[in-house]
Amino acid sequence: MSHYQEDDEYLADEYEMEDIDDDMDYEVHDEDMSSDSDGDEYGYTSNRNRMQSTSAAQARRGKDIQGIPWERLSITREKYRQTRLEQYKNYENIPQSGEGSEKACKVTKKTGMFYEFRRNSRSVRSKILHFQLRNLVWATSKHDVYFMSNLSVVHWSSLKYKKTDVLNVHGHVAPCEKHPGSLLEGFTETQVSTIAVKDNLLVAGGFHGELICKYIDRPGVSFCSRTTYAENAITNALDIYTTPSGAVHFTASNNDGGVRDFDMEKFQMTKDFRFPWPVNHTSISPDGKLLIVVGDNPEGLLVDSRSGKAVASLHGHLDFSFASAWHPDGQTFATGNQDKTCRIWDVRNLSESVTALKGNIGAIRSIRYSSDGRFMSMAEPADFVHVFDVKSGYEIEQEIDFFGEISGTSFSPDTESLFIGVWDRQYGSLLEMGRKRDNFYLDSLF
Repeated sequence: MSHYQEDDEYLADEYEMEDIDDDMDYEVHDEDMSSDSDGDEYGYTSNRNRMQSTSAAQARRGKDIQGIPWERLSITREKYRQTRLEQYKNYENIPQSGEGSEKACKVTKKTGMFYEFRRNSRSVRSKILHFQLRNLVWATSKHDVYFMSNLSVVHWSSLKYKKTDVLNVHGHVAPCEKHPGSLLEGFTETQVSTIAVKDNLLVAGGFHGELICKYIDRPGVSFCSRTTYAENAITNALDIYTTPSGAVHFTASNNDGGVRDFDMEKFQMTKDFRFPWPVNHTSISPDGKLLIVVGDNPEGLLVDSRSGKAVASLHGHLDFSFASAWHPDGQTFATGNQDKTCRIWDVRNLSESVTALKGNIGAIRSIRYSSDGRFMSMAEPADFVHVFDVKSGYEIEQEIDFFGEISGTSFSPDTESLFIGVWDRQYGSLLEMGRKRDNFYLDSLF
């Protein structure tokens, strides 16, 4: 991935919605805007901020799900959407990769309605520190989600509408437990590039190879490590998984070309694989035998998770890849690329991808499968999250349309919720979608 210090100008452009109409960003300063006060930034949720959330009932009555007062602006939503589609700048490492990939993409039916709008919470704001890394939202239940907000990993309860700091990296963070290889001196002012949360384990990765491990049900931090002291050592992605024997592990993908595996029972690094290009994302197969490795190379790799040796190369993408995910069946998987496509692969025939799915405005930076394997979410850098019906062969999709940069997406383990982090200076929020059921009495549970 691109070195973050070299992309400051681009970050400023991509992170905010285009100011095509000053009214869009500045007209409303009262009940429609979320606060940028210190209280909001450091986690104090006021009643005023809570009122700024949009509920499903308000949306059914015609309120914009993000609370944008289109009726008071000098531009319509439709016009603004068209302008965004025309003007949004997709970042490419290989020029014209997005145009070159279009002919290979499947034409889908955008008729799906698998998840319906439940709530948009503007009192909680996710944060992005590197424009290419968008794995910053993780759900652990249909009501519990973790994400980066300013300088903290935050827990949000959609049941209680309560925000809690879980890991604050603003100052000094050091482990309170002693384990061999752990950096007891810890870290100061860590810039968090990526996080992963599963069950009770939280792992945060930093711009200088830092790893901070915390069990949510324990006080303090359990383990700190630095994967590498290389100059360009950013931690690009983390993947927590359970081995067939029941042990909890995670892999860290780094810009130095390394993929490292850590055993969280022994708190030790067990594997250190090296690749000839920066690794942006990895995903381990459900049986623990295969590892998807994608990065700063149009070709991805499928490798043996025990030896790190390549099993197959993945040919088809035209730019660098930043996302991957396994279907729960362990036979198919997906990769997301800056050529604006997500490709589906079958391990039984890797000579070419099974299909290619196209985004609207930009790179595919986050991919998630629901735990039952029924749905796959595909997030662009901004404005669009696509939910595909896997059972239909990815032919039917639901397009979730809003405005703002996407910090990450996450299905809840029971598939009942889909959370989307939105970063925008005025309309940053957490979008919550609920799985659509025919049994409407279930709505009373939320």
